[in-house]
Amino acid sequence: MSEPTGKRRISIFGATGSIGQSTVDLIRRDSEAYDVVALTGGKNIAQLAKDAVDLRANIAITAHEENLDQLKDALFGSGVEVAAGQAAIEEAATRPCDWVMSAIVGAAGLLPGLRALESRATLALANKESLVTAGPLIMATAHAHHSQILPVDSEHSAVFQGIVGEDMDAVERIIITASGGAFRDWPLEKLATATLAQASAHPNWDMGQRITIDSASMFNKALEVIETKEFFQVSPDQIEVLVHPQSLVHALVGFNDGALMAHLGAPDMRHAIGYALHWPERRNLPVERLDLATVAKLEFRAPDETRYPALRLAREVMAAGGLTGAVFNAAKEIALDGFIAGQIGFMDMAGLVEDTLTQLDGDTSLIHAAMTLDNVLAADQMGREVARRLVATNNS
Repeated sequence: MSEPTGKRRISIFGATGSIGQSTVDLIRRDSEAYDVVALTGGKNIAQLAKDAVDLRANIAITAHEENLDQLKDALFGSGVEVAAGQAAIEEAATRPCDWVMSAIVGAAGLLPGLRALESRATLALANKESLVTAGPLIMATAHAHHSQILPVDSEHSAVFQGIVGEDMDAVERIIITASGGAFRDWPLEKLATATLAQASAHPNWDMGQRITIDSASMFNKALEVIETKEFFQVSPDQIEVLVHPQSLVHALVGFNDGALMAHLGAPDMRHAIGYALHWPERRNLPVERLDLATVAKLEFRAPDETRYPALRLAREVMAAGGLTGAVFNAAKEIALDGFIAGQIGFMDMAGLVEDTLTQLDGDTSLIHAAMTLDNVLAADQMGREVARRLVATNNS
């Protein structure tokens, strides 16, 4: 490990994904201000190696052990330490660090985030699944270790910015917006025939495939509704969702005097990332400035839960409580895998998640077990097993 330099120490978990790459872009623009401790990625070894060299990272880690030799070859002679596998990622999260970007997609981001909080790093949280699966555990860990969590989802960053200096007791409602995804204007009866390519093309945002499909199904918004409850400690009936096709208003906070405070910005994740990176300061960011005269109008409409059943499921998950969020997220990930693999249709995903929740609803020892890491992981595993059986049955 390198000696302390006086620079701000940062790590990026999930560096090769869309959020990770936007973070890398911001760091690269002011690289002399940072000491990059760790970069982790998946199978995009060329990108991971390039960023590790450019940012002079202490260690680069691929999540996939079968890609270790490829990463070693790519970084040979660079002086960058190399490792692979989940255990290596978890170990890297324990290394002394000031600020950690948690951008690993899915439940795999939970453990590194917890380890970073235990190490008293500020956690910039882009991994929705951490709060969905283990919200009380995440928040309790941050409190116990005096660590700060900063939201990086554009919606939650917008809410966070909207309540600065405000009394949470004065907040009546939180409205998070959704683009509506690729199929927001499709006839409902056509959705059953939606293809993978069609679901993977977002009209507004440039994101990875999985989150783009989650946007089309509104499962990403379902996760964000649960995330809002956990992060801001509000009741489910205080959380609303609006479809906003322009993706310029990211969230609104409603107060007890009837006022609504809206956060507007171009659909560029570097805004939310930069706010978390520089918090509590605001600094100049390389993002588009809105010309409201050109925008001319902003559109909003209520989401149709027949088109987006994931939103109804999120409400049911919050009502059930306990470890239901872990089961919900696990089933969602398996359903998404099934759709990407061509095993189930686009509209089958929500039904599969609902069936998984129904099958496990009676297992009170699982759903209502204590909120511990072991129990969260057990609920996650059980949800995956049931969902996989349902995918197999659907495909037989």
